[in-house]
Amino acid sequence: MPSPVSSPLSSPVSPSGSPETEPDALAGFTIGVTATRRREEFCALLERRGARVVQAPAIRLVPLAEDADLLAATRAVLAGPIDDVVITTGVGFRGWTAAAEGWGLSGELSAHLTAARLLTRGPKARGAVRAAGLNDHWTPATESCEEVKQHLLAQDLRGRRIAVQLHGEPLTGFTAALREAGAEVIEVPVYRWLPYRDPSPLRRLISQAVSGGVDAVAFTSAPAVLAMLGAARADGLEEALLAAFAGRVAAACVGPVTAAPLEARGVPVVQPERARLGALARTLATHLPARGVTRLVAGGHGLEIRGHAVVVDGELKPLPPAPMAVLKRLADKPGHVVARSELRTVLPGGPSRDSAEHAVEMAITRLRRALGPAGIVETVVKRGYRLACERGEVA
Repeated sequence: MPSPVSSPLSSPVSPSGSPETEPDALAGFTIGVTATRRREEFCALLERRGARVVQAPAIRLVPLAEDADLLAATRAVLAGPIDDVVITTGVGFRGWTAAAEGWGLSGELSAHLTAARLLTRGPKARGAVRAAGLNDHWTPATESCEEVKQHLLAQDLRGRRIAVQLHGEPLTGFTAALREAGAEVIEVPVYRWLPYRDPSPLRRLISQAVSGGVDAVAFTSAPAVLAMLGAARADGLEEALLAAFAGRVAAACVGPVTAAPLEARGVPVVQPERARLGALARTLATHLPARGVTRLVAGGHGLEIRGHAVVVDGELKPLPPAPMAVLKRLADKPGHVVARSELRTVLPGGPSRDSAEHAVEMAITRLRRALGPAGIVETVVKRGYRLACERGEVA
């Protein structure tokens, strides 16, 4: 068996034995990004590593500074001493204090928060609290609402007044558990998530995920996950999308809160150890090359087949969907003949029987032209096509 195919684009190994993710670790891979906030920053992190990025915002954040519910909740907090305040997001906490300032309630709210124990869900919430000149009491290691809930339930909550700043959607189980433990709970709805104004990019991304046109979809919030599943359900594609996530498309989530809706549906999730955008980009740059690259030798040339491109003797060559689909099917059976009828089934769009043979021939022609060196793809007369490698020549 030949030695493994190497490439300048292959991720090198660091002295510690773990793959490095710079540079070009994601070259040849396509990643869908559903984020709205900090989208440009995250896309730049992926593109810097060579990825092709498909932007499809799933949701938009709507502040509720003028909302009567937020004003009512704030007045309820101010109606008496408050014992604990759960702060789930930095942007939400800043929005709440800004709204209170607009209503002339800033000083009173600050006094109540100073006297209370402030429990922050993660570093961003903690940073917002400290930036406001307040002292945080406790932050969970997991940055999850579940750990905050368990921390509170381990105490005697009877008669305690607890304010919970929501993060775009109800925390029904969280607040119900506190109430059952005897606490008075005030829910503070600082902002809400709504579907993105233009749903067409998200619908296109769903179609691409179902058809294998992307290698991963990255999520940075649970509402974005729910929005994508809801949009797929509306188009009759929810089960197909879940099947794609369970198979060839990686579902990458920034943290456990984001991952929860997918994990509840049995979807395997890729996530970093710490819930940060940079960590998520690095995780993808390690995960996709490790699982999504086929290396082999054909016609004496080293091939590294990635999501939408192939590396031939170290040179990255992007491929259109049809030639890439044909190459991947040939690579499933290296050295073996694959019939035209089988190749026809993998062509995007499903050509009619009358045009199928011509479509396969065109895809093969385009594939050979894109690969460059002759002899990589062989024609076996009246049978089909094969990659010109001996059995076992897969690196």
